[in-house]
Amino acid sequence: MTDLLPGLLAAVIYSVVGIVLLFAGFLMVDLITPGRLRDQIWVDRSRNAASYVATALLGIGAIVVTAIAVSDSDLLDGLVSTAVFGLAGTALMAGAFWVLDMLTPGRLGEMIVDPKPHPAVWVSCASNIAIAAIVCASMIP
Repeated sequence: MTDLLPGLLAAVIYSVVGIVLLFAGFLMVDLITPGRLRDQIWVDRSRNAASYVATALLGIGAIVVTAIAVSDSDLLDGLVSTAVFGLAGTALMAGAFWVLDMLTPGRLGEMIVDPKPHPAVWVSCASNIAIAAIVCASMIP
């Protein structure tokens, strides 16, 4: 029972950090795509935008989980590494988006918010997952 309260407190703190990182990921996607992302998903029902955001959030979530799992039970170190790796993963996903946009025809941001399904979005989604996996693997001792 004595470990219950500290464990619960750690879970709450890690959850807050995770939620902030997920919000940062959503903002990152909102910045790199034209228009308001909330409207693209909830009003216009863009499957492309929802798919891209979903994979970014899943990737960030995987990074947060991995950072917590490898944190050696030191709360402060775990929180710092979670924040650092989460932000790094978010930045790397944005960087990959930018590189893919530069190397391929058309504007990737416009494809993501296009109401018609576009295969380029699937490639971008795969990139999000791959980058998250790489960041996760880099944390494993």
